[in-house]
Amino acid sequence: MGSRVVTKTFRTGLAAVLAATSSAPVLAQDTSANPASALETEAGHPGPARNIILFVADAAGVSVLHAASILAHGEPLSLNIQRWPHLGLSETSPVDEFVSDSANGMSAIMTGVKTRNGVISQGPDAVRGERDGAPTKTLLEYAEERGLLTGVISSQSIADATPAATYAHANDRGKQGEIFTQLFNPRFGDGVDVVFGAGRQRIGEQLGALETGFEQLAQEHGRPIYTSLEAVPETNRHPIVVAETMDVARATMDALDILQSSPRGYFLVVEWDAHTDDPQEGLQNMADFDRLIAEVQARVDLDDTLLLFTADHSFGLQVDGGSRGEELLAGYDAWKTTGSDEVIVRLDHVLINDTHSAEEVPVLAIGRGGERVSGYFPNTHLFDVILDAWGWRHD
Repeated sequence: MGSRVVTKTFRTGLAAVLAATSSAPVLAQDTSANPASALETEAGHPGPARNIILFVADAAGVSVLHAASILAHGEPLSLNIQRWPHLGLSETSPVDEFVSDSANGMSAIMTGVKTRNGVISQGPDAVRGERDGAPTKTLLEYAEERGLLTGVISSQSIADATPAATYAHANDRGKQGEIFTQLFNPRFGDGVDVVFGAGRQRIGEQLGALETGFEQLAQEHGRPIYTSLEAVPETNRHPIVVAETMDVARATMDALDILQSSPRGYFLVVEWDAHTDDPQEGLQNMADFDRLIAEVQARVDLDDTLLLFTADHSFGLQVDGGSRGEELLAGYDAWKTTGSDEVIVRLDHVLINDTHSAEEVPVLAIGRGGERVSGYFPNTHLFDVILDAWGWRHD
């Protein structure tokens, strides 16, 4: 899972944002020849989305959202995203098992093709660590091909499974050095425009084993690889930051400063880890992510922008006790001081089974094209939701 960062500060003065979204259907025509076309067609019907932001809370199933709401606000249903008008439940299994990891979970969303655990945006003919499968075209590659600006942000290693599935293709999620180099050799367009993530030490070590490194890649491709957000000059409109830890809130706002200047629109993917093997850390990450999403929601125009929230897989956490006014994580401090590494964690009101689980995960949507999020569906349906919101056809 890698290291996690809890962002402590946010821009102030932000209340819960409530917004309505159009319920009219998204047109099915291909608008790739003119991505910046007006949102209203000649017939007066709503047109495609111009911008799409996908928020992925790693391991945040229904139970994690519920617990994060209680932790942060003292009540259920108090997260900003829980007020969004469109809700569905996404089934996340790979082709051969019931429980997904992040590689298959995110690859299915990005490509519309379920694969095997450990495989990054390749078909199920891949064998992890042994044989490549057919590369499956990602939503980010569709966006790059059509001239949109693109961005990928993660609290985790930028070459770890969830962010990697947006831009890379590999038979093993562990090959982070190989995965990272694919940022500089895109199959479509000029590659990801804004890249902000963690994992510098691990990626650097693997690059060294490949007889290359950050400096060498930067020189070969003319793209500096910065160690922090603060180091990026305002003049660089295609920045790459690979740090040890990442402030996802600042990174997202910095990315929007660049992406919102696009004349053709943009596609942004933001991941924040919400694994609850440490329940305090994971639930606080989810609460902070929700505050960030509310801030983004207040900044964008929902008439031409689709916001989606989901998780790549679920996790074994449940709230099974407690009363209003009581501390949700009562017993946490005592457990933390023991340093126990037991798989089953028993707090007063919360039970944690330290493993991924097979339950469906929530998908929440607001803005242009969000009405297609409804009911139960496989996670591959999100690929269709996003393509349809753009008005594009599959290759």
